[in-house]
Amino acid sequence: MTRRTEENLKKTANHLGLTLGQMPRNVAIIMDGNGRWAQKRGLARAEGHCEGGRIVERVTLDCVDVGIESLILYSFSSENWRRPKAEIEVLMGLYTQYIVDLRPMMMENGVKLIHLGQINGLPQTLIYELAKSMEMTADNDGLILGLALNYSGRVEIEDVVKKIALEFKDGKIGYEDIGQRFISEHIYAPQIGETDLLIRTSGEMRISNFLLWQIAYAELYFTNVLWPDFKRTDIEEAIIAYSQRERRFGNLDS
Repeated sequence: MTRRTEENLKKTANHLGLTLGQMPRNVAIIMDGNGRWAQKRGLARAEGHCEGGRIVERVTLDCVDVGIESLILYSFSSENWRRPKAEIEVLMGLYTQYIVDLRPMMMENGVKLIHLGQINGLPQTLIYELAKSMEMTADNDGLILGLALNYSGRVEIEDVVKKIALEFKDGKIGYEDIGQRFISEHIYAPQIGETDLLIRTSGEMRISNFLLWQIAYAELYFTNVLWPDFKRTDIEEAIIAYSQRERRFGNLDS
């Protein structure tokens, strides 16, 4: 953790009347409700996606200011390919644009961009801009911003199993080497570690195949706020709810 992140974390804890031990470090968000946001306003779904894309920068900056160490955003699941072709094209163009638009903010605030998911299947322009942004921010030591694009929790576990199987086949590891820590070192973003707090917007109460390995002991927080309306106060409400949970990790009540 950088000095700036630690100072921001302390400042937020004091502001909310919490201790540092009550603050989440690794946060993930299922960004849901763009379509309903647009529908409520008589707009096309594409307008909702555009508005949802625009607030990514603001939410990221809010998390930097709060002192969050990592933020993973569920942007596009492997199952989302089933959506109408026109909607997918809008989404891919939107992702490409905001990956470019985020660069000044990421460089100014030390944000490091990473990708979770499978590259294959994404448009070449998006792959290029994503790789460029990750290269530009590779040495940044602030908040880690993970974009889950073409992501599936089950596929991630499948990929981990295949990588381990190949290492075993090649004689690089033995049966006794394979354990939970070893598996955690082979997931898409091992540098982040386990998720502390998982937030889902729009009122839906599902995990939707997101970070199945990483959220084993995460606290789940569901809000009726639609993603385009999500703001700093909503993040703080989620943190307060998190602070009130007793995280026992399988132990008995204290």
